[in-house]
Formats: sequence, structure tokens, C-alpha cells
Amino acid sequence: MPLITVGVNHKTAPVSIRERVAFAPEKMVDALSSLLYEKTANEAVIVSTCNRTELYCSVEDVQKADEVINWLGQYHDIDAVDLKQYCYTYCEDDSVRHVMRVASGLDSLVLGEPQILGQVKSAYAVSQEGECLGPELESLFQRTFSVAKRVRTDTAIGENPVSIAFAAVSLAQRIFADIRNSTALLIGAGQTIELVARHLKESGVKRIIVANRTLARAENLATELNAEAIMLGDIGDYLSQADIVISSTASQLPIIGKGMVERAAAKRRHSPMLLIDIAVPRDIEPEVENVKDAYLYTVDDLHSVIEENVRARQDAAKAAEQMIDEGVDAYRRTLESRKVSNLIVTFRQSAEEIKNTELEKALKGLEMGQAPEQVMNKLAHGLMNKLIHAPTRYLRAAGAEADQDALTIASNVLGIHEEKDN
Repeated sequence: MPLITVGVNHKTAPVSIRERVAFAPEKMVDALSSLLYEKTANEAVIVSTCNRTELYCSVEDVQKADEVINWLGQYHDIDAVDLKQYCYTYCEDDSVRHVMRVASGLDSLVLGEPQILGQVKSAYAVSQEGECLGPELESLFQRTFSVAKRVRTDTAIGENPVSIAFAAVSLAQRIFADIRNSTALLIGAGQTIELVARHLKESGVKRIIVANRTLARAENLATELNAEAIMLGDIGDYLSQADIVISSTASQLPIIGKGMVERAAAKRRHSPMLLIDIAVPRDIEPEVENVKDAYLYTVDDLHSVIEENVRARQDAAKAAEQMIDEGVDAYRRTLESRKVSNLIVTFRQSAEEIKNTELEKALKGLEMGQAPEQVMNKLAHGLMNKLIHAPTRYLRAAGAEADQDALTIASNVLGIHEEKDN
């Protein structure tokens, strides 16, 4: 059955549309069941994230794509005509290629981001749980996961950080031999610092201190990550304990000055301190870079790293696209092989039915007292006539049409060769 993909993403639809067509996790099985119950699709997987909502379907006909869009609009109470302008549709090999690119991070807002593979796997598992998968999508997603794993393993698509938060933490990991023995002081409690905190936690940093002007906000983040919360005014007391300082606030004036860092460095007995200022305006006085054993990096330093890494990811993406092309070809061969397998099974079943029919006749003949030799001759004759009936008809029809190609193929299939006159 044909495969189609219908969806909207960050490239085609604003967030105001994406949020309206998003599926709540607890409603996903019901949505899939509705899609299949209404005969819009025979099998379906729905991937729904902040950047995309996509429906991967096995359908009777590719024209069903319009029906899928209509269903999506009805389910979310959006006029289908309005929705269609934001939707894209892929069919067959293009659909296969698209899901593989999505799972590999090649279609993401941030090229190569790793989270999408887990989200696609979760969507597959939900569909499996809701019994909305069949042989078509089962085979497709297994092949997709294999290709995505190969892309992750054999290319550098996800190795280089391309976000400010991740780049900051990666810089710290490069400077400290083992970040797990380090203490990190994070200044601010906004989204960027929250991402930094999560990356640090994942990297196994020993201790995290969160400083913020509002203690409650610092405590909320600290509680979630098993960190410590302090007021902004207490930074001077804790700075000497920090190996890594990452700051991102909305302050219009510097929070950390050269004198504060000098005092902290003296207490640390000149143990290296990394300071990363990702705020604009800056949170850390530029003169801090003159303090011995204090290493200051700004958001511009990180941007240059990110630009290099984006180029590296783009180079890796070229290799990944080649792997995806190979994956599409392999999936297509699997489908063709399955068709041949089904044909072989049908052929064997037909031969089995002929065998059983003729054998039943032979056994009845023996029960009626017919001579064994006579029964065997009838059995052999009946089997031969029925097994060659269809090929004989095909050969006669091809001969009547003078279809030499068909005759050649039939000769090869039947393992016979026409004897030529001398």
C-alpha cells in the first residue's frame, strides 16, 4: 500500500498554527484510532513536537492525502482550506526519505539535534501500543531507526554544539580534564541558564549553584536539578568556590567586576577559573580577562565556535544524505522482495491445493479397488495437466501476439529452451 506523509513544521507554519494542530500525549492513541476508524488510513504514526506535527500513513491510494488533511482539520476544529496552505505532503519514496531525514535530525530547526530521534521512537511506540501499526509502517520505522543510528554513529552530525547553552558547557568540558570534579556557578534563571544547568547536570558536574535576583526563581531551578540557590548579592561569597562561572541575566550593569574576581582567585590559590559571559549587555567586566588564572569568554567567542560547528554539521549532513538515499533504496528493495515472497507463497499454496486434490482422488481410487498402477498414472497425469495449464495458456497467448520478450521470460522461468530446426 502507498505511504504518505502529511504535516506542518517550523518552516511552513507559525507557532500559532503549530500549537493548534499539536496532539496532547494522552490523546494520541484516541487520535490514531479515529484516523483508522474513519478509514482515512490503514496504518498511522503521529509525531507531534513543538516544531512539527506529522502523520505518517499507509493508505489505499495517494489521493488519501487530502482526506488526511481534512481529518487533521476536523480533529482540531480548523478549516481544512486554511490548514492546507501550511501543510506539505510526501508520497512513497519521498515520504520514506522525509521520515528518515526527520529522525536523523536533518529537518530540525537546529541541524543534527538529537532529541527528535527519541521523539520519533516514542511516537512509534504509542502507535504500536494502540495497535495502529501494520507491516508497512513497521518495516518503514525499523529501517528508519537503523538509518538514523548509522547517521549518528558514522557522521559528526551531532558532535559539535550549535546552541549557546551547549557551546558554553562544551567549552568547559574542553578546558577541564574532568568536569565531574568541578563546581559551577550559574548567574540568572532564564531559559538559557536553565539549558546550561541541564547540560551540566547531564555531563555529571559535581556541584551547581544558581544565583538570581529573585531567590524563588533560583530555588525552583535548583530544586529540579538538585542544586543550591543563592541571592545575586551573595555571589562574592561563593565565587571563590566556582571553577566554572556562566552568566546570563538582563542586568544593564556588570554583576562581576575585576576586583571581585581577583579576590576569588587569591582565595583559590590561583586554581584556574573559567568565566563565560553570554549576556548582552555583558554581566562580567571585560577587564576580568586580565586577571591571572581567570579565563573569560564572551557570547561573541561562542558564536564563532557555533559558526564553525554549523559548517561542520553541514559537511556531515552531506554524508548523512547519502546514507539516507541508501536507506530509501534498501527499504524499496525490502518492499519488492516482500512482493516476490508473497507471490512465491501464493504459487506454492496453489500447487499445494492441486496436489491435495489429486492425492485425494488417488486415495479414493485405491479405496474403490482400482489397480495401484492405474491410480498412479492418473495421479501423475492429473498433476501434470493442472500444473502446466496456466503456463501453457500464457505461452499460447504470447505466441499469438508474437511477443518474443514474453516467450523468452517464460522459457527462463520454466527452465525450457526451444529446440531449433537444423
